Amino acid sequence: MKANITETDKKRIVIIGGGFGGLRLLRDMVDSDYQVVLVDRNNFHQFQPLFYQVATAGLEPSAIAFPFRKFFQSLKNVHIRVAEVERVSPDENCIFTSIGRINYDYLVLATGANTNFMGNQHFIDFAYPMKSVSEAVALRNNILENFERALTSIDPDEKAGLMNLAIVGGGPTGVELAGALAEMKNFILPKDYPELDFSKMKIYLIEAGGKLLKGMSDISSKKAYDYLTNLGVEIHLHTRVTEYDRKNIILDKTKKLRTDTFIWTAGVRGNSLDGIPSDLLVSNNRYKVDKTNKLEAYENIYAIGDICCVDDEEFPDGHPQVAQVAIQQAKLLAFNFKRISKRKPLQFFRYRDLGSMATVGRHLAVVDLPGFRFQGFFAWLFWMFVHLMSIVGVKNRLLIFINWLWNYVTYDQSLRLIIKPAKRNSIK
Repeated sequence: MKANITETDKKRIVIIGGGFGGLRLLRDMVDSDYQVVLVDRNNFHQFQPLFYQVATAGLEPSAIAFPFRKFFQSLKNVHIRVAEVERVSPDENCIFTSIGRINYDYLVLATGANTNFMGNQHFIDFAYPMKSVSEAVALRNNILENFERALTSIDPDEKAGLMNLAIVGGGPTGVELAGALAEMKNFILPKDYPELDFSKMKIYLIEAGGKLLKGMSDISSKKAYDYLTNLGVEIHLHTRVTEYDRKNIILDKTKKLRTDTFIWTAGVRGNSLDGIPSDLLVSNNRYKVDKTNKLEAYENIYAIGDICCVDDEEFPDGHPQVAQVAIQQAKLLAFNFKRISKRKPLQFFRYRDLGSMATVGRHLAVVDLPGFRFQGFFAWLFWMFVHLMSIVGVKNRLLIFINWLWNYVTYDQSLRLIIKPAKRNSIK
């Protein structure tokens, strides 16, 4: 079956994935001489850096999601298709999806990355990842449901398990999530659940390496450690999680931490696709591409963002799997597609590091810019401004700003809702 997409005399670019890279490429191609098709399993773009705020009831899911079709209304050369990609057929220049076959002249893989559980089935089965809005909502539901259950529990061990939380991974997501949970524990949850003793609640942050925020400067890492410690987070560095039995996390095969909520933010792995030879994959399940982001062995297949590893002497293990890399690669690829149509030589990708940042809590953040580092209140304001300006859509920015302002003034969040799908009634 062939997907219903209007055939034109224009060359067709098919983009798989509407993350930071895929969306930016699509936006930069709207005025081009190509027909562009975006294929994604969702009908919306997700702003991943703020998933943790959805998980901790600071923001509603719709505030960090924006429908693709809202971007591209009335553009005849842009087509959106919500579908699952089943496989790629490079020999036939097409992809097979849940809605049928889609032909392409050029294919761009922007499938991003998913959680890397290091092959441990217990972690896959029982840990909560943080790579989508739905996963963030599931985590929020679990946390709030556990506090409701803790109210009725009379077993001290069960109550401890329901109240304690453990986060594995000391990168930006783990640090920001730990800080947000600590502020909930200190300022919000005692008001919601006055019958519970939150002095006994533990928030664990576990990192296999020797520092938090590995990709940032030592001073930012140390500041983040101090901020979290002062907020009451128990940090374990140089520590590996070896097992989880749904009640206890086992550290380095010896030490146990009691928790029913096990959150995994410790790594990512590229979302590869069936049909493209696995021998093109390198570290972290990423496709090896040349300096124009073209897959080796193919003349019309490109990859951008977390799914690709550029042949670059400065980054032999690949560029950081962050949004800025995907966005910069998308901008260059859009530029190069326009040069292809004019039969001009392509330009090579060169990553420009714009810096990195992480927030820990109210007035607490760390920022590393090229040649300039700062922490504390000003860094917190800077973090909020950058993230607010990066959000797609004026309405979404306004919603987030109002939520942040309300939280700041009241020390409270108004979104602590347990939202579960309704059960369908069967007809007898």
